[in-house]
Amino acid sequence: MNISNSFAINASALTAQRLRMDVISSNIANAETTRASIENGQAVPYRRKTVVFQPQQESFEGMLRAQMNGTTNEAQGVKVGAIREDRSPLKQVYNPTHPDANAEGYVFMPNVDITKEMVDMLAATRSYEANVTAINASKAMIMKALEIGR
Repeated sequence: MNISNSFAINASALTAQRLRMDVISSNIANAETTRASIENGQAVPYRRKTVVFQPQQESFEGMLRAQMNGTTNEAQGVKVGAIREDRSPLKQVYNPTHPDANAEGYVFMPNVDITKEMVDMLAATRSYEANVTAINASKAMIMKALEIGR
């Protein structure tokens, strides 16, 4: 593995974590949205979205084979595989004065839990910071290697 490959690997992780933070921000912003889309003529509440990561290299076997053959494998790092809707049940809140209340007075609210979103945001932020630290460490190693050559 070339030391400059670490920049590409960490950059892919930074991009993926940034998208994860954007999706989490969207979840928090829509935590009270009862009319996110229309299905069969009915307003449907917002559903929580989650980001699914996957390796850029499809299998461990492929990575191992490339390393054993001495070939450069450019597809290292992480990528966003999908953004999926959380299919957990929507919350029912009794509020008969709400314009979206059903005949019994219940309103279907999004399945977004602000506490869970904040924990996910904290984890994404820490992961982002760890990748920035790894980039800085790689940069420092390269600078030290260049100083040796003087």
